[in-house]
Amino acid sequence: MKNKIPDFLLSKTHLQSSVVTGGVSRISFLDKGMGDLSRLIKTTYIQWETAGKNGFFQNLDARVKVLFLLFFVLIVSIKKSIVPEVIIAGFVCILAAISRLNLISFYKKVLFFGFVFGFLAALPSALNIIGNGEVVFPIMHLSRSYHFLMYQIPETIGFTRQGLEGVAMLTLRVMNSLALSVLVIHTTPFPQIIKALKSLKVPDLFLMIITLSYKYIFIFVQTVEHIHLARKAKTIRANAGEERSWVAGRIAYLFRKTSIKCEEVFDGMTTRGFSGDVVLYAYKKMTKKDMIASSIMLVAGLLLLLL
Repeated sequence: MKNKIPDFLLSKTHLQSSVVTGGVSRISFLDKGMGDLSRLIKTTYIQWETAGKNGFFQNLDARVKVLFLLFFVLIVSIKKSIVPEVIIAGFVCILAAISRLNLISFYKKVLFFGFVFGFLAALPSALNIIGNGEVVFPIMHLSRSYHFLMYQIPETIGFTRQGLEGVAMLTLRVMNSLALSVLVIHTTPFPQIIKALKSLKVPDLFLMIITLSYKYIFIFVQTVEHIHLARKAKTIRANAGEERSWVAGRIAYLFRKTSIKCEEVFDGMTTRGFSGDVVLYAYKKMTKKDMIASSIMLVAGLLLLLL
């Protein structure tokens, strides 16, 4: 009897990671989402690596860095001219450079979120429909002016000089606040930030919420990855519609699993004697380097306030 290879072993199967649409192979909906989650974990891991480097900010006490963040964010918020904001941006860039951070990766985050939440969000306010001012960039000409509800639509619609200055100011404020936050986060391990906040008399409930949320991100991502790999191991073919419907069904499952996990964590903490108070080891004394660095940053902040 002649042996014959079955047809299903000779045919090529479509893997879930490759979905064919219109003759073009592309990454599937689920694999793209899992790739984004992996990048989230990688970004967090890189932050731990940069916090362990031998740089200027890494060698400072966490309390100094947290106070520096609060002080300079306050300065960024109260300044009303563009020049001090530009000086602060240059100062933060110098600190990031001497802290041995990757400036390209650093400013990718700052520029992206600053552009989205600063520039794009405030750009419509620069139109003369929203506020009065000198039109410097006309974009539309009407036959006459109109009155619509509470708005007076002028004959010439465009961006005003005063409005663009306000947009630039808000964008610089957002970018500087983000740069300060990213600088401290990338140069300080998460437990040290919590200890610094505890030393500043931040309520224990707030610290518990931050800590448990931070830890649960990794548990959540691991659970989602295991569910995805289990489904992928049992699925030969899938289309985008099936993947989206499956994701919608998994959301409710993850919600129930999250509730159960929260109850288990709370029961485990209470059985081990947790009473709601966050107790941390005492901080070591600040060194001369910490005092000198904090004095320099204090003087720099006061000079910026005088501008």
